[in-house]
Amino acid sequence: MGNVFGSEFRRVENREHLGKTAIVAVAIRTYDTSVLDLWEAVTTPARLARWFAPVDGDLRLGGRYQVKGNASGTITRCEPPEALDLTWEIMGGTSWVNVRLTPVGAKARLTLEHIAHKDGIGEAHLKQFGPGAVGIGWDLGLMGLARHLANPSAPLDHAAFEAWARSDDGKAFLRSCGEAWGAADAAAGESPDEARAKAERTIAFYTGG
Repeated sequence: MGNVFGSEFRRVENREHLGKTAIVAVAIRTYDTSVLDLWEAVTTPARLARWFAPVDGDLRLGGRYQVKGNASGTITRCEPPEALDLTWEIMGGTSWVNVRLTPVGAKARLTLEHIAHKDGIGEAHLKQFGPGAVGIGWDLGLMGLARHLANPSAPLDHAAFEAWARSDDGKAFLRSCGEAWGAADAAAGESPDEARAKAERTIAFYTGG
């Protein structure tokens, strides 16, 4: 698969969301395609299944969606081809995902925010693993999206992905992502030692180390 870094830019923000303190993992990547094509890739079920996962449901404003084997939620904003907001509901907890697409010359930039309340149901998980817990997953998604845009008709090969994730290249990719999220966590105000410890726990979770 190649050791393509998932996000070009990562940052962590402390923000108020719905009246509560939240931590926000922000992942940004620019793709060699148009905003319209990128919008279609991230909102069309047939294309989502080729790089992310099968997604079912009523995919419109106010509709409910279900990612196979993962989260479900409600689409709370849908303004093609620029803005998509949704709730991210899994294991009894709710967080929020916002996606923005902007043109950059002839290319398109995707900015993804994953917002989680610091005192929500996932508080213990957040304290243990930090923003990399969601960040690495999105890094993998953004890498898969790049591969899809380069070859839109290719199906998602789960076996090949699993083999790559267990390989030295895959583990190096996951470690690079985890360390980058740890650095972003520290830059947002977490103590460097705590940020590093959380990143190491996240890396171990993803690599089986």
